[in-house]
Parts: sequence; C-alpha cells; structure tokens
Amino acid sequence: MPQILLTPAQRKVHRAEAHHLDPVVMVGGDGLTAAVKKEADAALNAHGLIKVRVFSDDRVAREAMFQTLADELNAAPIQHIGKLLVLWRPQPEREKTIDEDRMPAPRDVKVLKFSKRGGQRPEVKTLRVLGNQRLTTGGQIKRAAKRKPVSIKKRNQD
Repeated sequence: MPQILLTPAQRKVHRAEAHHLDPVVMVGGDGLTAAVKKEADAALNAHGLIKVRVFSDDRVAREAMFQTLADELNAAPIQHIGKLLVLWRPQPEREKTIDEDRMPAPRDVKVLKFSKRGGQRPEVKTLRVLGNQRLTTGGQIKRAAKRKPVSIKKRNQD
C-alpha cells in the first residue's frame, strides 16, 4: 500500500500533537518483524498517531524501517528524530452498536421537603431513581409504564 502524502503544514500539526506522546511500539534487536508490524498496525487503528522507538544505532537502518513502516501500513511518515519515529494514519470510522434492550442507568436525586412553618431548614433526602422509575412532584418514586413491544415491521423500517 502506498504511504499517505501530507503537506508541510499538516505534518507540522501532527508533529505538535505527537510531542507529548510516549512510544507505544518498540523495535528491538531483531529489527522489523511481522509482530512489530502487527502491533504498529493495531496501535495506528487505535490511536491514529503513534511513536515508535527503535533500539538500533544504525541511522540508515532506522531510515529504512521508517519508510517500510509507512509504506506497508499505509501511514504518513511525520518525523524521524533520533531513535523515535512518528507515524500517522486517519482512524477508521467506528460503528456504534445500538442495544434496544438497554435501560438508563440509576441516578441519585436530592428531594427537598419544606416545613410548613417558616424559618426551618428543609429536609434533604437523597433517592436513587432506577432507569424504569420516575420521580413525581411530591417526591414519590413511581414505576414507569412498561414499553409496548415494537413489531418486527416497524423495527425494520429504520
């Protein structure tokens, strides 16, 4: 796969974003193995912008690794400074799975009960309201009405 080409301004932005990052992939004495490429690919999918630390003293070998990673992982080479390599690839869009049976989480609600005589502090009561319950204006907890089952035809209309 070919590497991504960026303008110098885009490269500068990604260099600034990568400044505070720690290396997530380490290349040891064995060099660029299949496991290293796999980990770099997984890190690019997860983060988009990664740093790779190479423990080799040979600058030419590091430069070759940098180009190889960029070409094989379809990534943009951002920076090679010392033993650190910075790579960027746009993250793939993630699909959100919708769970129809999921209920809202419980929440804590403070209820104030005022005294009939003025000048006294109101009584504060904390109630836990579950997802299938509601709080009335009088401070009572009521269960919500059960949902009617949705027909298969209506469910497939979306």
